[in-house]
Amino acid sequence: MDSDVSNNLTTPELLDLFGDEYTRTVLRLVAEQPRSGREVAEAADISRATAYRRLNDLRDAGLVRSEMQIQTDGHHREQFEAVDVSFAIALDENGLEARRRETDSSRR
Repeated sequence: MDSDVSNNLTTPELLDLFGDEYTRTVLRLVAEQPRSGREVAEAADISRATAYRRLNDLRDAGLVRSEMQIQTDGHHREQFEAVDVSFAIALDENGLEARRRETDSSRR
């Protein structure tokens, strides 16, 4: 399934998102395994505020999803994981255009 970019992002917005080093690091970490925001911050050696901003940006773009997990002690934490997608970037007379392709529709 192909679609224009990601969750109503324009191609320039998508490229700006991927142009940010912290965003790429955060995405790589949650692609390796589901992680909490705290785990992302620690693994990336960034502040929690920065980690959560990037996770929220990625979730808004449809590149990360989250799930609330309830611990046995009653506490809860949000786990983030990457959505399995790929992008193709094309250059034509109108400029750059990104197309999103779902690569594994079985993941939710």
